[in-house]
Amino acid sequence: MMPLPFETVVRTHGTVVLRVCRSMLAVHDADDAWSETFLSAMDAYPRLAPDANVEAWLVTIARRKCIDLLRAKGRHALPVEHVPEEASTLGLPELDAEWREESDQVVRAVATLPERQRKAVTYHYLGGLRYQEVADIIGGTTEAARRAAADGIRSLRRTMGAG
Repeated sequence: MMPLPFETVVRTHGTVVLRVCRSMLAVHDADDAWSETFLSAMDAYPRLAPDANVEAWLVTIARRKCIDLLRAKGRHALPVEHVPEEASTLGLPELDAEWREESDQVVRAVATLPERQRKAVTYHYLGGLRYQEVADIIGGTTEAARRAAADGIRSLRRTMGAG
């Protein structure tokens, strides 16, 4: 089976990867992690097994790039007093301002979740990983990952006023 052209992989999975990055990092860092993810993936893509789950593979790379950026940020001071936050349009379709504001509210609400719930929601709902894959990443059982995601969604519904 012939692998898809890498441009198609970016177009197909770019939005999911950006959502994962934005759930873990500030906007400008998320854009950097998104770019780093696809640079690394482009290098490794020719060696990827034909039956591999490309989306899960990319989400795993994105997660590691986000962790790398978080670690690096802790070691380096920013050369400016305040870094402006600007929303990126990378990987996102052309959307109206109302949808974009609602999306930003969801990202901020996810960021307030306890770490385990935030990761479970991010990896399962935004990253599209199965609960077993989520458990492998965050540790614990499949049932614990499912519970953390359910608790996170319940909290988000309360926070967002949807239940």
